[in-house]
Amino acid sequence: MNQIASPRFAVIGDLVGSREHPSRAEAQQSLLSALAVVNALLPASQPLEPTIGDELQAVYDDLHDALYATVLVRLALPESMDCRFGIGVGDLEIVGASNYGLTQDGQAWWLARDAIDTAKAKGRQLPGLRTWLKRERSEGGDIVNSYLLVRDELVSDFDGRQRRIALAELHGKSLSQIADDEGISTSAVSQRHRAGIGALLESIGQVRV
Repeated sequence: MNQIASPRFAVIGDLVGSREHPSRAEAQQSLLSALAVVNALLPASQPLEPTIGDELQAVYDDLHDALYATVLVRLALPESMDCRFGIGVGDLEIVGASNYGLTQDGQAWWLARDAIDTAKAKGRQLPGLRTWLKRERSEGGDIVNSYLLVRDELVSDFDGRQRRIALAELHGKSLSQIADDEGISTSAVSQRHRAGIGALLESIGQVRV
């Protein structure tokens, strides 16, 4: 068995309300396109990929990248789609291989599964929540989850254009370039930036371990 250095940040995601989507095939293609965008923008020790049904998974080496990946996926999806995530922090072990790739086990995956279940449960009272983190020996409140509660609520209020503008800015595009792409004025893009996108981008830059 090959023990991977710990801790690792395992991410499990699933599409929200995918069974209600008018075309499951179209939804899967949109998911694949979004994951490709994120993988090109953010390196990972195990890139984002779909698994079974509407789930996806990835592994990152640090907390910033795991948090960044989860919001990037949401921004890269079309307005009609969204994704929920659980992040688990801990050991990760390769226990074998199959035609589907490496077979993995370990605390990071167990905690990620627990985290996504928690996100779903809490989402009944907090409908904007999409991401939760679990780690071993976490006592009391967790400042990361406090951040996620606010970040996710902000992004959940974004419309499709706000998602595209935020993602374009994260790709390094200027406001004038984005305005041309969207067919709107630069001042309109700037207004959207001030109405939440700027705060999101600043929070991403501030989340460092």
